[in-house]
Amino acid sequence: RKKLKSTSKYIYQTLFLNGENSDIKICALGEEWNLHKIYLCQSGYFSSMFSGSWKESSMNVIELEIPDQNIDVEALQVAFGSLYRDDVLINPSRVVALLAAACMLQLDGLIQQCGETMKETITAQTVCGYYNSAGTYGLDSVKKKCLEWLLNNLMTHQSVGLFKELSINLMKQLISSSNLFVLQVEMDVYTALKKWMFLQLVPSWNGSFKQVLAEADAWFAERRREFGDSVAFLESAQGSAFLPVFAHLRLQYIISDLASARIVERDALLPPEWLSSVYKQQWFAMLRAEQDNDIGPQEINKEELEGNSMRCGRKLAKDGDYCWRWTGFNFGLDLLVTYTNRYIIFKRNTLNQPCSGSVSLQPRRSIAFRLRLASFDCSGKMICSRTTGYQILTLEKDQEQIVMNLDSRLLTFPLYICCNFLYTSAEKRADS
Repeated sequence: RKKLKSTSKYIYQTLFLNGENSDIKICALGEEWNLHKIYLCQSGYFSSMFSGSWKESSMNVIELEIPDQNIDVEALQVAFGSLYRDDVLINPSRVVALLAAACMLQLDGLIQQCGETMKETITAQTVCGYYNSAGTYGLDSVKKKCLEWLLNNLMTHQSVGLFKELSINLMKQLISSSNLFVLQVEMDVYTALKKWMFLQLVPSWNGSFKQVLAEADAWFAERRREFGDSVAFLESAQGSAFLPVFAHLRLQYIISDLASARIVERDALLPPEWLSSVYKQQWFAMLRAEQDNDIGPQEINKEELEGNSMRCGRKLAKDGDYCWRWTGFNFGLDLLVTYTNRYIIFKRNTLNQPCSGSVSLQPRRSIAFRLRLASFDCSGKMICSRTTGYQILTLEKDQEQIVMNLDSRLLTFPLYICCNFLYTSAEKRADS
């Protein structure tokens, strides 16, 4: 039996590709298309042109001005062709150009299809381009999806290309967010920012990502020799643009670790007054834990948690038993985290301490926390996730508490665990 060609395919081939019975010629970017007004009127752009009192409404040849540099001949070919067929196969590598053409021609269906394609193909290579294009063409849902991808993957999908593409404003949004999936501790965020700033300042550098930190340290050391000890790099003409990004680092969770504090002091990137203020804040936190009966937050203060909580995380490569302590979680409460038999357990650790001043011996101690778990595919797309939401947990000395029971059907490995902790109340933080 002979298979009949579908009407859609016939229309596309005969009317669009062959241009039979054309009643209008569209010229743009050095190319010509023999098209049909009745099909072009599906476009808001041409519908307005033909229905009003514009001179083009009676013309048989129209020269299109293309003000958007993202639009090329191939994008126009696909956009015009979409008016003659039921479906369009969008190549992710061409989606930004096609979106630009669809927006100019006011093709709502094609714009929506471009947006869906973008959301499905976000990777480290496409995320910044998609984010910028979504802002330009008003696709808020795509912009939001790109921001979510970066919050989830910034610390695990770092690359030279990605760090060069990340703008100052976008990086500021990421670093300030309590939803940033921090792996290990806040010091790792500082290290990532140092690499990023170096690549922003020296975009011609093209080594491997493993070499970036050593190159960045050498480059900033050279700047220190130029400036002397009196000027922090972020206060220099070269560094001042990055001040708003580094201002969102949660330094209180960096300087509580000796090795990290030494690196930050050595780098001399940050203004000295930032550090002196945080040293004072942490000293008062320790005194309150020892002398002022500070037993921690008693109620959820979401604004304080989102702006000042400690961000830390862990990657579990496979199922098994794990136990760890995030260094820097100090000044009153030393917390052990255990993952075993699909349970996550917090334990207040008071007995095995190197010195008595490192932990509060109050009978009961509280923390505010949020625990999040997620697994991702190889492109960084989230497969599944769980969260406790913000909670208050009160623990007696050496008490353990199950904070999450995981359903094995919902989670795949590797598994990423991210926590936000606050161990002092907002009122007492403000007092210091």
